Amino acid sequence: MYRALALQAIEKDASFDDEAALLKLAQNARIQLEPTLGGNRTRLDGRDVSSRIRERDVSEGASRTSVHPKVREWMVARQREMGAGGGVVMEGRDIGTEVFPDADLKIFLDADPVVREQRRMAQQKIKGDVAENVAADLRERDRRDRTRAASPLVAARDAVVINSSALSEDEVLARIEGLVTKKLGR
Repeated sequence: MYRALALQAIEKDASFDDEAALLKLAQNARIQLEPTLGGNRTRLDGRDVSSRIRERDVSEGASRTSVHPKVREWMVARQREMGAGGGVVMEGRDIGTEVFPDADLKIFLDADPVVREQRRMAQQKIKGDVAENVAADLRERDRRDRTRAASPLVAARDAVVINSSALSEDEVLARIEGLVTKKLGR
């Protein structure tokens, strides 16, 4: 959702530092998350922006957009509406601490920063000089998210922490499936 808002700000030429303008954009945007087998599809005002919101400029913008308390408050309210009926799986940097502090199961997925940088570059097929910029952007995003006043990035006290540094995607999924199965009692 923050990525969609950042894209909206880019397209409308709004400053990432202007909380009032960002809040107005958020209130007027139609951000929809549609679950699919391959992950969420993100729609912004009816357009599928799932790929575009993973690009570097939008990722940077999402982190800068998310520092504003009024924007976060609005987004949290929308996220809570989405999950009001229960039975949802949500991921995000403050889902377990701010959005759903009473969730049945919270998982804090972490990895060594160097491993995360390598994964991001592989995911985006980035090589050469651009790779160093991507790594620096990721480190800056993490710093900003961990130190922001509103909803800083921290593991919820009751979250299960999974460090995926030395795990494959299948191993991470197996651990999470095991936690869910245990929680559901099956």
